[in-house]
Amino acid sequence: MEKLSAMMVQEAVVLDLKAQEKVGVIKELAQLLIDQNLITDPDEFFSAILKRENLESTGIGAGIAIPHARTKAVKQLVLAFGRSLAGVDFNSLDNKPCYDVFLIAAPEEKKSEYIATLARLSKFLRREEVRTDLAQAKTAEEVIEIIRRYE
Repeated sequence: MEKLSAMMVQEAVVLDLKAQEKVGVIKELAQLLIDQNLITDPDEFFSAILKRENLESTGIGAGIAIPHARTKAVKQLVLAFGRSLAGVDFNSLDNKPCYDVFLIAAPEEKKSEYIATLARLSKFLRREEVRTDLAQAKTAEEVIEIIRRYE
């Protein structure tokens, strides 16, 4: 299984998200993957990820949200990361705002890898030292290095 750091797209790391609400954050992160030609059909991807988001919140608590979707509009399993300085309401399990958002985009046929990545990322982000270091990261390279260091 590929490492989380290898799935990260450096050009899809934002340390100060502009969007202030959930759908805007998802679109901002997805646009970075679209700009890298990793999402082939933006409308299909947005539809899939928003449908998933409406089923159940992807705000897992502790300031983390992991919006995710599996669709034919994605070429390979990739991760985007955004940090919100103000916090975004993702209807989290703990009813607190999310500051760190990891977006998972996966191809339709990669179901087991997608589920495993979601589980690994969720477990990884439960570690307080990871969240603390991510909050202090100054560059996209630093974010990826933090993930590499702790995985």
